Amino acid sequence: MSSRIVIKPVVTEKSSSAYETAKVYTFRVAREATKPAIRQAIQQMFGVTVTAVRTINVRAKERRPGGLGRGRSGVRAAWKKAYVSLKEGDVIPIFEG
Repeated sequence: MSSRIVIKPVVTEKSSSAYETAKVYTFRVAREATKPAIRQAIQQMFGVTVTAVRTINVRAKERRPGGLGRGRSGVRAAWKKAYVSLKEGDVIPIFEG
């Protein structure tokens, strides 16, 4: 069940900065996932204590390949992002190193 809620970690320059300064981890989660479900899934998967969960719905974006008339335009899918804060001293190993 928890593997269906948490899809993958988001590792970008901005999320790495948030981790280094505030120990906030960023994950891509299922669009229908609730904050309590995300909290429970993270705690089960990594054996940590979650203190806070913030979520944001990332809007779909129109996508157009470069050049005039080349390729097909489309839409990049909408998705949900979760920012997770942990109890002091807890870490998630995939973000370390």
